[in-house]
Amino acid sequence: MSEIYNVYCDESCHLENDGEKAMVLGGVWCPESKRKEISQRVRDIKVKHGLGKSFEIKWTKVSQSKLAFYMEIIDYFFDDDDFHFRGLIVPDKAQLNHETWGQTHDDWYYKMYFTMLKVIFEPQARYRVYLDIKDTQGADKIKKLHEVLCHNSYDFSRRMIERVQQIHSHESEQLQVADLLIGALSYLHRDLSTNAAKLKLIERIKQRSQYRLTCNTLLRENKFNLLIWSGGAL
Repeated sequence: MSEIYNVYCDESCHLENDGEKAMVLGGVWCPESKRKEISQRVRDIKVKHGLGKSFEIKWTKVSQSKLAFYMEIIDYFFDDDDFHFRGLIVPDKAQLNHETWGQTHDDWYYKMYFTMLKVIFEPQARYRVYLDIKDTQGADKIKKLHEVLCHNSYDFSRRMIERVQQIHSHESEQLQVADLLIGALSYLHRDLSTNAAKLKLIERIKQRSQYRLTCNTLLRENKFNLLIWSGGAL
């Protein structure tokens, strides 16, 4: 029987006219069989640092007082061989020219999501994709994203990509870790530097990944995989 993987996706600064320079799409993934174990380990780290099991990990909450906690979450991610990350960074949205390619920002957004996810997918496995609930337009977005992913993967029977659905981030430790990693990449690529704890966390990610976070990794990089998108027909 083929392995089932859960993929937990989030995004930062993805709107066309939000005034932010860089956009990041990303996701963590793990075997479905390891989901509960990973969730429990993250909850254990929360309790160890005096936080409740229901404390929600968020990049926006990173501060000096909680730095040791967030450092341990990053270390746990890199130490667990069943836990993986893929991120796609658009360094400067001002360079986008949708008119030239005959597409809307939404069309491009879905193509970027497929570009981000396609290196995760293996034809012999099955995938369940979960996205953070953001707004009331979510149901339509989820339906469209499922169609785009299946169409571009030639998975017309939806055997490989079993489902694409929304969940609340407070319900999923994996989604919270995705938020943390995506937030770090977004902070770095927007050239922000006012929060010393966030800068230290970014340095820890650089150390543990052994990447500068400003260049592409190898396509086959399995632990911390990055694509710095440089434009083209997409």
